[in-house]
Amino acid sequence: MTLEARVVVSRPAFRLDLALRAGPGEVVALLGPNGAGKTTALRALAGLTAMTGGQITLDGQPLHALPPEERPVGMVFQDYLLFPHLSALDNVAFGPRCQGVPKAEARRAAAALLHRVGLADHAAARPRQLSGGQAQRVALARALAVRPRLLLLDEPLAALDAHTRLEIRSHLRRHLEDFDGATVLVTHDPLDAMVLADRLIVIENGGIVQEGSPSEVARRPRTDYVARLVGLNLYRAVAEGARVKVGELLFSTSDRLEGAAFVAFPPAAVALYRSRPDGSPRNLWQARIEGIERHGDNVRVHLDGPITAFADITPAALADLDLTPGQQIWASVKATETHAYPA
Repeated sequence: MTLEARVVVSRPAFRLDLALRAGPGEVVALLGPNGAGKTTALRALAGLTAMTGGQITLDGQPLHALPPEERPVGMVFQDYLLFPHLSALDNVAFGPRCQGVPKAEARRAAAALLHRVGLADHAAARPRQLSGGQAQRVALARALAVRPRLLLLDEPLAALDAHTRLEIRSHLRRHLEDFDGATVLVTHDPLDAMVLADRLIVIENGGIVQEGSPSEVARRPRTDYVARLVGLNLYRAVAEGARVKVGELLFSTSDRLEGAAFVAFPPAAVALYRSRPDGSPRNLWQARIEGIERHGDNVRVHLDGPITAFADITPAALADLDLTPGQQIWASVKATETHAYPA
């Protein structure tokens, strides 16, 4: 069930050109900011958006010339799009009925799928009677009911509240592990992508900017967008051994390389001082506080200067340092926390 695709969609002010592959049982996540082209790519795979170039093959069979109803594709839409006048059971049975499956057989298969997603007791419920998490599971069962070889998920958790999202994410991961076809997931949430996907494809402005396993992408971001997603400060630099030049600053790093490089370190690794610290920290610079905001259980300090950076400190440290926007401050990060890799 290997998916091989090059999706090209050209519009007056936008062009999507995306090559992707998903193997049997593999979940590939398309991750990117709003307007990057993620949903356009998914709709093109489903045949809901016309391509202006490229091709789509699934297990060697061309899909791009087939109308949507003839593609072996199941799709879960962001808003689920359940039929409001049908019960959960009949929503799930709808796809097989359209494929010519007899009504009784389609309803038996739908009942089995509702049992599989934990909703056997809600078979008679209409969509308005379901919670967000229950509606999501009915939408997944409906997508699986047509026995797809390719499963497409468009922001499947976006409509859920934080508590429900945690539970449904765990359920969804288990269901995807049982699906032996290829799966393409669209999301802008890095946690959804890290938990659900085997491989990430990061899209910006209609093209791929980074691809790899979740751990590879998180460890070595290659754009500011990816760095923000995974919570790292990221800079382009020129490396000479264990020293790298970032703008006018010379940093020591835990890695050795030569030439064009990226340098990254986590905000939590940045230490702040009211005055220049004693001794000689290797990576030290003076900065101006641009802003201060809550960030989870900590406080995120926005720094401007020879480089822009985020520093995460505790509320107690904020009080002890008596930090305020506009203040000049010293910042440092240990060489062991500063990582360089080829650009």
